[in-house]
Amino acid sequence: MSEHAESFIAHLHGLAERDRGALAHLRRSLAFSPGAYPHAYPYVERFVGADKHANDPWRKALYLTAGLFAFHPEHRQGKSLAAALGQVARSRASDSIEQRFIALISAEVETIPHMLRQAVSLLSADDVPCDFSRLLHDLGIWLRPHDPEGRDRLRQRWARDFYRAYDAVQDPADGSDRATTDTQSSI
Repeated sequence: MSEHAESFIAHLHGLAERDRGALAHLRRSLAFSPGAYPHAYPYVERFVGADKHANDPWRKALYLTAGLFAFHPEHRQGKSLAAALGQVARSRASDSIEQRFIALISAEVETIPHMLRQAVSLLSADDVPCDFSRLLHDLGIWLRPHDPEGRDRLRQRWARDFYRAYDAVQDPADGSDRATTDTQSSI
C-alpha cells in the first residue's frame, strides 16, 4: 500500500494509544456522510490533499476508514477486510455472515459506509483484525462514482479473499490456516 495510507493508519494507531476522545469523535462520524462531521476534521483533514474537494472519493475514503478504525482499532497488515470476514464466518460456522458479505460486495457507493460498519462490527465482536491501509486504498476506488469497473474488480478480489479464508482448513501441526486447493480437496 502507499506510504500515505500507511502514514494515515500509523496516525490513527497513535490516536488509539493516546487520545480516546479523538476515537470517540471518529466513531461518531460514522453516523454522518464521510467527511461531513466537523469534529473529525482535526484528525483527518491534514491527510487530505490540498487539491481535493469535499466530495473527492479519496477524502471520503479517509474519513470512512478513520471511523471504522476507531470502531475497531485492530490493524493487521496483509489481512484484507474480506479475509477477516471469511475467518469470522468460518469460526462461527455461519451462513448469515456469508449472506452479509454478499450484501456488502453488492453495495453501491451510497450504501457501502453502512454495510462496512456492520462488517467491522462483526470483526470487533470476534476480535479479528484487518488491514486498514488496504481498506483505505480499496475505498478510494470503491467510492469513485463513475468507476463501476473498479468496483467490480474490487468485488471480485474481496470475494476471492473471503472464500479463501472461509474455506481454509487449520493445520493441526501448527494451528495455522491454509487455504484448501483442488488437490487437497480431491484427496
